[in-house]
Amino acid sequence: MNKKNTNNSFLAADVIISAISGDPIAMSKVLNHYQRYIVSLSLRNNYINGVLSSVYIDEFMRRSVESKLIEKVMTFDIYR
Repeated sequence: MNKKNTNNSFLAADVIISAISGDPIAMSKVLNHYQRYIVSLSLRNNYINGVLSSVYIDEFMRRSVESKLIEKVMTFDIYR
C-alpha cells in the first residue's frame, strides 16, 4: 500500500487544547504538523507558451490555507 504521508503521528491532545486556547507556540506546532499537506494544496503549474515549465508554491494560497486552519482551530469546540 502506497502512502503519501509516512508520518502517522497525531498531535497531542494538550497541544490541540492549547492551540484552541490561543497559545501561539501550540498553534505553530499545529501548522508545522500540517505543513506538507498545506504545501501540496498550494502547488501551481507554471506554463510558458502552453508547455509546463515548472511547479511552484503559490505563497498567497499557502498563507490563505494556513489562515483558514488557524481560524478553524480557534473556533473548535472540544467540549461538545
